[in-house]
Amino acid sequence: MQIEGAVLREQGVTFAIVVVKRHVVDNRTEAQSAIRSFGSVFPGMPIVLMAQDSSGQPTYFGRTDIANFMSNVSPSRVPWKRYTIN
Repeated sequence: MQIEGAVLREQGVTFAIVVVKRHVVDNRTEAQSAIRSFGSVFPGMPIVLMAQDSSGQPTYFGRTDIANFMSNVSPSRVPWKRYTIN
């Protein structure tokens, strides 16, 4: 399985962002499960999920301080990378 994600370091915090479908961030239980499942790819890092609506507007789920920070960052400025999960 492949995912789109990024590792960023801001204000002394290293964290991961993973792109998911909108229904994942809209369902708290599913979002928390997704974050746990991505822990093996991004060990020891806080993970924030990002989904976009049909107009490209992002929505974030995860640690509140990081989600709030990312809501002010254009997704086009994120260094996205493809990761493979076994």
